[in-house]
Amino acid sequence: MMTITKAHMQHLDDCKEALLNSKLGAEYFPSEEKALSTLVKGISKGEIFVAVDEKGECLGFIWFVLNGAFHSFPYLHIIAVKEAYRGMGIGKELLRFFEETVFPDASKVFLVVADFNPEARRLYERLGYQQVGAIPALYKDGVTEYLMMKTNPSLHLQV
Repeated sequence: MMTITKAHMQHLDDCKEALLNSKLGAEYFPSEEKALSTLVKGISKGEIFVAVDEKGECLGFIWFVLNGAFHSFPYLHIIAVKEAYRGMGIGKELLRFFEETVFPDASKVFLVVADFNPEARRLYERLGYQQVGAIPALYKDGVTEYLMMKTNPSLHLQV
């Protein structure tokens, strides 16, 4: 059994491990110090949530900002699952949590996914995200980030 809860500093090392051992971490976080300072900022702001098992071990995390996209829409900043737990649906559960948390008040959500991470892009597309733009060199020269958007599915139910 897994629960998702707001991250605290006790989760910092597990979040760091998940991030540094991911494609995103390998590309954008060249040092443990940079990863730690970034994660401390997100935990301090209350923007990071962790997936924990029944023993309290952190399996992965999701970091989102409620008005992070265009000062109006929720933005998924980082999602990472520890290597040993990938392929078990934890990332999908974290994404579900994100959407269930924000869609009651948001008409759409945004994220960017790097060109070097096609597996993540395919996952987002399977879950209903669509590319709405491309931003070359957003975070790093030579890397294109694809802007992805998902519209609140409940809006399609309204007549």
